[in-house]
Amino acid sequence: MNFLANFLSGLSLLFGFMSLIFSLESHFTFAAGAILLSVLFDGLDGQVARLNSVPSDFGKELDSLGDVVSFGIAPAILGYVFIYKDFHIWAASALFMYLACSVFRLAKYNITPKEEMADYFIGLPTTASGAILASFVLIYRKQDAMEVPAFIPVVLSPRFTPFIFVCIVLVLSFLMVSRVPYLNLDGLKQLFGRWTKIVIAGLVVILVAAGYFGKFGFALFTIFLIYLLFSPFVVKRLGKAK
Repeated sequence: MNFLANFLSGLSLLFGFMSLIFSLESHFTFAAGAILLSVLFDGLDGQVARLNSVPSDFGKELDSLGDVVSFGIAPAILGYVFIYKDFHIWAASALFMYLACSVFRLAKYNITPKEEMADYFIGLPTTASGAILASFVLIYRKQDAMEVPAFIPVVLSPRFTPFIFVCIVLVLSFLMVSRVPYLNLDGLKQLFGRWTKIVIAGLVVILVAAGYFGKFGFALFTIFLIYLLFSPFVVKRLGKAK
């Protein structure tokens, strides 16, 4: 099991690295997609690792170091190269803060006793923050290629995207190093109980349908936004947070 978990961590790292290559080659949709594949393999390696009766310190470190690349560096480079193109000091500063907070978040995760993270994390997981930035880029790719309808608020038009992106980056940075609790995969499975498989199937159907209608980025962004906004309240409601 340790080998399989480490192999999945390696795949997550591989797709994080591929995202960097795609970003530098201006293949931004592929770059965002590679980050999302990293999210998938990162979730799988965590579930496989939990099947081991004896935790692997090597696997834990490998997973965290890979996460720095896939959900720290890769989303920052993707957003900066695609959205800003030229040098912007405020964007560069915000994205460095995002990277620093993701590293801090992962370092804190590594020294936190496992029993304190049975059902939830303290601070927004880097996996979720990376997925939010990647899906935001997918949304902007669609907006940038079409004429925005008149009923869309001016502040949401593509020309305001650089400002909105920085705001999202700063919020995610704060949440990653905060004390705000977020359900992990085990906590989510406990929350949905026997409905877990149905919920997963429903999410797959929604994402497939969204992809068919060209709204995959919007659907994924909405799912992670719901997690970001409501997961802390669910943890408190269930009485899990200390």
